[in-house]
Amino acid sequence: MPKNTRLNQAAKNKKDEFYTQLIDIENELRHYKEHFRGKTVLCNCDDPRVSKFFHYFAYNFRELGLKRLITTCYKNQDLNLFSNNDCERAIWLEYNGETDGGRVPTVEEIGVHPFKGDGDFRSKECIELLKQADIVCTNPPFSLFREYVAQLMEYDKKFLIIGNINSVTYKEVFPLILNNQVWLGQSIHSGDRKFWVPDSYPLDAAGCGVDEDGKRYIRVKGVRWFTNLDYKERHENLILTETYKGNEEKYPHYDNYDAIDVGKTSDIPYDYDGAMGVPITFLDKYNPEQFEILGSSIELARPMSQIAERGTYAPGGPRFYIPCNNGKIKHKRLYDRLVVRNKHPQI
Repeated sequence: MPKNTRLNQAAKNKKDEFYTQLIDIENELRHYKEHFRGKTVLCNCDDPRVSKFFHYFAYNFRELGLKRLITTCYKNQDLNLFSNNDCERAIWLEYNGETDGGRVPTVEEIGVHPFKGDGDFRSKECIELLKQADIVCTNPPFSLFREYVAQLMEYDKKFLIIGNINSVTYKEVFPLILNNQVWLGQSIHSGDRKFWVPDSYPLDAAGCGVDEDGKRYIRVKGVRWFTNLDYKERHENLILTETYKGNEEKYPHYDNYDAIDVGKTSDIPYDYDGAMGVPITFLDKYNPEQFEILGSSIELARPMSQIAERGTYAPGGPRFYIPCNNGKIKHKRLYDRLVVRNKHPQI
């Protein structure tokens, strides 16, 4: 690999190093405790010396009834960030719940093992550990989210991982949402989340900073948990209070698809039995017993070039359009939409 390519890849890897806060892990994991008894958990994007995922599972090993805990990390992580380690290498650790007088041993006492390779989750060594796991829980590199999820599905693993809400529109991910194979977690539905980052990470965006311990952090919008572990809140009905009848002007019909637009999840009418386009954040409230997902604007939108004159709409990739009157622009382009149907409308 050419030197410049290696340097560029290293820089990219650094920008994927977002360290999840313990509070965010605790707030989500408390909804799944019954799933972990007797199971082997793998955190395969986590240096155990700095990972709050390792911290959570090690300190809750007995409460969760875990069988084993395995963590691995990629060699390009900067181990000087939050520890005194002075070398970079791919490592892994296995913890079986042994304690020293009730005290959870330190990482050094448990023992860190070097990989022969680079510790990439796609490597043969890491795949062998993946095969041994029942549940995978981690914050994978956002830039590799497609590949990461595809691997989990290939090896038929249960998982609870962090990603961006926009990932639901990926062609590799959306079919899993559509077929009720993957869904969003329970605890994060809006706002941004704080992540620690390497010392080399630029703090040039709003909300970045350095905390009282000298750790650099950024805030990331649109963060969600993705999982195929069920939880009871997912089956609670969304309370609908709006009506379509008598308020038709509030729900414009798309120019390039046979459905109405619902701009906010809270505006879904309870008395409409047809197709509705809703924001992708609808998935935060999605109950598969209450709604059916029919598709997305990316796959269902008819090309506007087949419908309207050039110059009367903003060009771009597949999206839904609604009528508007803004000078020459007669068709307003919307953000990505999911198309859903209420299974039990009150008509």
